[in-house]
This record gives sequence, structure tokens and C-alpha cells, in this order.
Amino acid sequence: MGTKKRHWLWNLLIVLTVIVCILAFVEHYKNWYKVEEGNLKVLSGLYYQKIPLAELDSVLFVEKLPEMERSSGFSWKAREKGIFLDSVTQTKVHVFVDDLRQHKIKLVHHDSLTLYMNLQDSTETQELFSILQTEMQNRTHVD
Repeated sequence: MGTKKRHWLWNLLIVLTVIVCILAFVEHYKNWYKVEEGNLKVLSGLYYQKIPLAELDSVLFVEKLPEMERSSGFSWKAREKGIFLDSVTQTKVHVFVDDLRQHKIKLVHHDSLTLYMNLQDSTETQELFSILQTEMQNRTHVD
């Protein structure tokens, strides 16, 4: 009984597909952020935001997200990620929330752009909030 061998190209394609799926999962698994060179950089899946700390108007802790309509993105269990439209003002709102049950950081920048985010670890979210608040306070003392 002869067995037919699969062409090497199909094996390569299967391996590459699995690698791409794993990378996509890791990229969406949590919010990746950096505060460096006067910018807050947030990467969450396909969504990337680079916010100059000098452009921050307010940094608040909120318990719940306001009523919004999803423009693009996804929800999965306690995660909410993507671009939403504010129900009242019809402006774009970026949402990078890893856990809806925890408090979220609400950033308003460039006068009216809003971003909600938190991290899986609530203490890490609190640390990021403290860093952003300190940056805002330092900026207002310099102005």
C-alpha cells in the first residue's frame, strides 16, 4: 500500500499559518504600553496610539465605560478593544480594556480625543495612572 507524500510547500504554509495565529493571539492578549521620550505608546492588537504627554488634557479613573457604539474592534469575556463612537457626541473613542470589572484610565488628549484603558493587573494600572498624573502635574507647574 503506497502512501502519498504531501508537498513541502503545504507543510511550510501550515507552519506559517500557525505562527501567524500565535503572534496575533499574543498581540491581542494584553495591552502593551511604554512611557518614553514624552509619549505614551499603546499597542493592542491592530490598534496603536502614540499620545504626546504634553497634549494630555485630563487623566481620570472611571468605574464604567459610557454608552458607546462599536465602530471596529472586538469584545471577548471581560475584554473590550477597538474604536467606538460616543453616543452623545459621535466622536471616536479608543478603548483598550483588558478587564471590564476593574477601574479604567480615561485619557483626554488633543482637546477632545478620548482613550479608555486598563491592564490585566490592577496594580500595574494604578502605577500607570500615577505616572500619567505626575506627568500632567509636572507640565502644569512648568506652564
